[in-house]
Amino acid sequence: MTTDPPASWPSRRAKALAFRALHARADGFIVPNPWDVGSARLLAGLGFESLATTSAGHAFSRGVPDNCVPRDALMTHLAEIAAATHLPVTADLENGFGDAPEEVGRTLQLAAEAGVVGGSIEDARSGTGDRLYAREFAAERIRAAVEAARSLPFPFVLTARAENYRVGQPDLADTIARLQAYQEAGADVLFAPGLICPQDIASVVRSVDRPVNVMLGDPCLELGVPELVQLGVRRISVGASLARAAFGEFLRAASELRNLGSASYARAAVSGADLSRCFAPYTGGPA
Repeated sequence: MTTDPPASWPSRRAKALAFRALHARADGFIVPNPWDVGSARLLAGLGFESLATTSAGHAFSRGVPDNCVPRDALMTHLAEIAAATHLPVTADLENGFGDAPEEVGRTLQLAAEAGVVGGSIEDARSGTGDRLYAREFAAERIRAAVEAARSLPFPFVLTARAENYRVGQPDLADTIARLQAYQEAGADVLFAPGLICPQDIASVVRSVDRPVNVMLGDPCLELGVPELVQLGVRRISVGASLARAAFGEFLRAASELRNLGSASYARAAVSGADLSRCFAPYTGGPA
């Protein structure tokens, strides 16, 4: 396996500049989340302008729950995705793989070395119970990530995440206070996964002066991209929802095969010839 991109593809710096420029667009943009090289290349072929990895989708592809992939394995995955297409890639770096700010900074440096031009850091520990870091300590972790990002020879886009809604502590005021603290710490993009109420999303956008990311794919979120952009959202991701959709189809097909002994699912499946045409431009490239 090689992770050296073709010489005709943009340099890492060019990718970084292109990714940063997307956040300045008034009409916003979608950054979908592949979980492996094949899904990354299919998304690139559909015309998306950037990609974001998904920790859950990657974990599921390895047959383990989310937050169970070691840092070294994640870096190998990031290198594969970053080298798989010409698009800029931002990485789901979970909580930075350590409580200490210096570990967060180290994780960001390793991700940059793997080839990504952006990354997100969560403000919650892995595990059960009260998982949110204290706000001041969480901001210190973001400052360490910012310091690591600013030491790089290209403009790395750092996203700071407030995990209140994801960990069962849906406090909008604290979410906003956390995002404001991360903005002050130097984060480039702000993200509070789990927001579904238009009024709450609008409040977050009004409360900060950095681009805000909102995640589609939550069945309770009834807004689409046009509505989110109208609220002032600059970046729209989808988390593991594409991976879950793919695994859902696989499970339905396999259950039919096991329980009914039939394969009607094959009639709706994409053909091998179509997939081969999608992947043909990468013949001889990184894989």
